[in-house]
Amino acid sequence: MNKQAGREPVLSVANLSVEIPTRQGTLTPVDKLSFDIEQGRILGVVGESGAGKSMTGNAVIGLLDPPAHIAGGEIRLKGRRIDNLAREALRKVRGKEIGMVFQDPLTSLNPLLPIGEQLTETILEHLPVGKTEAQNRAVAALEEVGIPAAAQRINSYPHEFSGGMRQRVVIALALCAEPSLVIADEPTTALDVSVQAQIIALLKRLCRERGTAIMLITHDMGVIAETADEVAVMYAGRLAEIGPVRDVLTAPIHPYTQGLMASTPLAAKGKKRLSQIPGAMPRLTDLPDGCAFNPRCPIAKDKCRRPPAPNLDSGGGNAACWYASGARS
Repeated sequence: MNKQAGREPVLSVANLSVEIPTRQGTLTPVDKLSFDIEQGRILGVVGESGAGKSMTGNAVIGLLDPPAHIAGGEIRLKGRRIDNLAREALRKVRGKEIGMVFQDPLTSLNPLLPIGEQLTETILEHLPVGKTEAQNRAVAALEEVGIPAAAQRINSYPHEFSGGMRQRVVIALALCAEPSLVIADEPTTALDVSVQAQIIALLKRLCRERGTAIMLITHDMGVIAETADEVAVMYAGRLAEIGPVRDVLTAPIHPYTQGLMASTPLAAKGKKRLSQIPGAMPRLTDLPDGCAFNPRCPIAKDKCRRPPAPNLDSGGGNAACWYASGARS
């Protein structure tokens, strides 16, 4: 996704590759991935389980579990390269400049500490304020994400909140140090539909009001349609398609994106049955030659089964497919 002329993206990822050495060989869960996210914009990263979405988010924020490591490419935050920072320097970036919203709020919050103490600790760590000001900011952060009676609930423990309220607390925790980028990894998966809609509206509002850039990782095309400005479709660690969300969802180019859309109620109104993509995501230990999607692709030809794998330029800059039709200009 190309940045607009004269505007420096908040996050710029260029040819990012993540490798995991194993006894069976080196696995590549993220392979030469590139994208930008601008201020006040939401990039949705979508794909089936195993596509490399969460691994990409963890690479950006520096939370890869060894032996996984960044093997190539660059990650820049507001023009500053951060993928090669020392551990202590990266720790200062994490939380202050990059916030993280995890899928399960119970694993993100310390069950032994009141939420106010956790918020205050984060604010004191990353902002030049005193304890009283940090406490006031913690209350304000809870109010901003819609926690009722925030001044009283700040002394409550995580188990005293519902799932939706806990997720709001996690969002407040991610935003309390005023980061320029937030990575939200499946933030609505464990929530019911009504609470999911509230969390989506909250993320959109905070993005617009604060100018925060958001990387929204999800497998739900409905969430993407409601929330994102741009969408990146991943398959087997590679970028299959990228573009403005309206274009990708209404006129998908890559056969994989077309299959995702055909298998969701969002695009199947009036149909008695949903379509499905045959087969399953390949294992990293058994990736096919050429295009990784070729065993499941309805239009695959001999060229698709031979190296090299197609990239975005193969499909006119929008989709990594040799035979994608209707490439958007």
